Amino acid sequence: MKKKFLEIDREKRRQPGHLFQDAAEDRFHARHEEKPPHSEVQINSASYRLAFDDIDYLLADEQRPMRLLLELDKPETKLKARGIEHTVVIFGSARTQESKPYYQQAKELAALISKKSGCDECPDLHVVTGGGPGIMEAANRGASEAGYESIGLNIVLPHEQYPNAYITPELCFRFHYFAIRKMHFLLRARAIVAFPGGFGTLDELFETLTLVQTGKIEPLPILLFGREYWQRLINFDVLVEEGMVRPEDLEYFSFVDDVNEAWDIIRRSMVDEG
Repeated sequence: MKKKFLEIDREKRRQPGHLFQDAAEDRFHARHEEKPPHSEVQINSASYRLAFDDIDYLLADEQRPMRLLLELDKPETKLKARGIEHTVVIFGSARTQESKPYYQQAKELAALISKKSGCDECPDLHVVTGGGPGIMEAANRGASEAGYESIGLNIVLPHEQYPNAYITPELCFRFHYFAIRKMHFLLRARAIVAFPGGFGTLDELFETLTLVQTGKIEPLPILLFGREYWQRLINFDVLVEEGMVRPEDLEYFSFVDDVNEAWDIIRRSMVDEG
């Protein structure tokens, strides 16, 4: 076992020209070292564990900044390694059944985005969802069945959320912090498509609108799929009438009812930018 680790894993992990043992090697040695009887008590002490191999230490409240950083960095590192720079985010209810029109439309839109990726003066695009069922499954499924990769950003919930079966396995991530997950939705986003949904969809939609309104991110297409649903749900005009937003703030988003209409808006935004 030790020989296999040193001869195979070491070559795979350590960069050429590096002299020091890497963290994985030290972790291996620490776990498999012989424990002399005269210092067994010291070796078994929690404080003797390697810091990065001490789960109690890593999960302490004081290490929250470190865990936040890790959740930000892990997906970023893996996405960069695969050359993924541009995404289209598709939000929507986890409760939408496959028999519903919105499920089929989300599936069709994701397939269309994937097929058109890199064409019509557009960059390579990857569909990204929250990774769960409903609209999220539909979008990942549309990309997968069209023969393309897609991303899923899952979250740990009290009632377990498992990833749908259509996410590209190497692009299936899991988060503890909602805030970091939402940041990853937007780090590479070139467009947002919000299908009908509940609290989670509204949270993600309004955070994006707030970031655009306040100038924290550059404007991008924000499409509300299903005009009748969204206009029944939210009376945006009241916000203008009451002076809560400016009339031009309503230009940050568009209503769409058709897959091709949605894609045309996304495509034109990138062609115009180019």
